[in-house]
Amino acid sequence: MSSSTTATRSPVRAAYDELVTRGTLTSDPAQIDAVRELDRVLADLLAHKPKRLFGFFEKAPVGVRGLYLYGDVGRGKTMLMDLFFAACPFREKRRVHFHEFMDEVHAGIATFRKSVRGKDEDADPVEAVVKPILKGGLRLLCLDEFHVHDIANAMLLDRLFSKLFAGGVTLVATSNVVPDGLYKDGLNRQLFLPFIALLKEKTVVAGLPSEQDYRRLKFAGQQVYAFGSGPAVREAMDQMWLRITGGEPGAPGVVESIGRQIPVPLTAMGAARFGFSDLCERPLGTRDFVRIAHQFDSIVLDDVPQMDRTKSDASKRFILLIDSLYDRGVKLAASFAVPLEELGADDKTAFEFQRTLSRLTEMQSEDYLGKGLRDAAPAEAAQ
Repeated sequence: MSSSTTATRSPVRAAYDELVTRGTLTSDPAQIDAVRELDRVLADLLAHKPKRLFGFFEKAPVGVRGLYLYGDVGRGKTMLMDLFFAACPFREKRRVHFHEFMDEVHAGIATFRKSVRGKDEDADPVEAVVKPILKGGLRLLCLDEFHVHDIANAMLLDRLFSKLFAGGVTLVATSNVVPDGLYKDGLNRQLFLPFIALLKEKTVVAGLPSEQDYRRLKFAGQQVYAFGSGPAVREAMDQMWLRITGGEPGAPGVVESIGRQIPVPLTAMGAARFGFSDLCERPLGTRDFVRIAHQFDSIVLDDVPQMDRTKSDASKRFILLIDSLYDRGVKLAASFAVPLEELGADDKTAFEFQRTLSRLTEMQSEDYLGKGLRDAAPAEAAQ
């Protein structure tokens, strides 16, 4: 079979094989099994494309059976879902972190309840949130890091996804736990069990039992910080970037945050590269940094300057940025103009900056670099 035929029939596998050929990835049998399931979902979606007439579906859309992909951290689940999402040729799709999606749902429910219609006893806030999603024609919802840890989400998911599935939405999700492990030992868990049954019905549950933690491998034995300025420091950061991305140079991207877009100078393989000024000298806040921390597992930050009273606002943003990355467990590689203990801060941020320095010190340790991402919900972190 020719490579073009393979790409046509199995676009996710073709994209995966290309990364292996370039040396970005090492072929992994467990990942290939997952790729096969993702190609199956894509083929089914393309075979069941709903027909629309004058902006309306000719008949109720029927979703295809999606995929719930679970496995330990660092096994490549997010990377595979990104390959799948990029291979989907239609626009009626969305890829978002699970907690960000639920944050939006809760915000939509709260807004509806404050409206005139929301005060009616018969009003259904879940229906009100789902209706515009379905009206927009969403066919594919990719949710990264599906994890239920609070009762507010647990009690909502069955009603929410029953309506999404009934509207023809197909779900592809990644998680660190099997469906039966969701909301384990949670309050009133018996009320959550119907959702687990629904999830198993509407998705194929597949494990990713790879033995290699690829995320940890990227940082093993690496000096993740460089100090000073000039070509040598830049070269060190360039080499670290290529190690993190498996040799991929990257391309510009964006992070969606509160209805606006934050430019990302370079993004590749779950990592992003910014200059200090891109994040700390622009009007960004905690919620923006939390969004960034949930979109990328690794960040390269160039040209962190020495702080003083002339950089008070930038210093405050730098503190918020490091807090967000640390709380999430994001891996950081960075270049600093001076050693950490000389970064300094003005009197207004001196106390908070000491915590930041402590966290920066920990974030270059083998212990920190060897751990997986932490499950910190954006809704909680950004209040």
